[in-house]
Amino acid sequence: MLNVLANQVLTLGVEGAASETTAVFLDLLKKKNQSVYIHSQQVANYAVSTAAKMRLPANEIERIKIAALLHDIGKLAVPNPILDKLPYLSTRELSVYKNHCNAGSSMLENMPEFHDIIPYIRYHHERWDGQGFPKRLKGVNIPLGARIISVADYYDRYANPCAKKWQKSTKTALTEIINRSGADFDPGVVKAFCNALGVY
Repeated sequence: MLNVLANQVLTLGVEGAASETTAVFLDLLKKKNQSVYIHSQQVANYAVSTAAKMRLPANEIERIKIAALLHDIGKLAVPNPILDKLPYLSTRELSVYKNHCNAGSSMLENMPEFHDIIPYIRYHHERWDGQGFPKRLKGVNIPLGARIISVADYYDRYANPCAKKWQKSTKTALTEIINRSGADFDPGVVKAFCNALGVY
């Protein structure tokens, strides 16, 4: 189905193709797991606001928006029982879960309109200190779009009311992000994220 879709959208312009394909992927995600779908929408909102505070060019903000909407598209390849067990996974289940970054990137790799955002999706679980996955990238070696999505993803994962087993107060989630600045997260992105939330 996805290969047929890819062939169909190649006749559209890049922006049109990206928009059409993004909508289809999000619809698939919504049908698979409503919580992940809502999370993707929220992460995109936070990521766009953060990118705007960083005064990034409009076309880059648009790329970050699309990447944020699709950052968890690889979870289409993760069985729902594993998604439902998060964060309480066995070692084997955790390995399957962690592969969603590469799975999502692979789904998009033959679609030219997404080439620029694939690194943002693949590396959104990397950490500033190099202890993330899948490649253990460190610091500015992590694409900026991925660093922005990482902060937005963490915050919404804990602050979103849909995240029943994960949920913390928004204040706690934000405090943890600030405390992990320079370890898990790019300090410049954290500052912009806080600005976007009106914290400072």
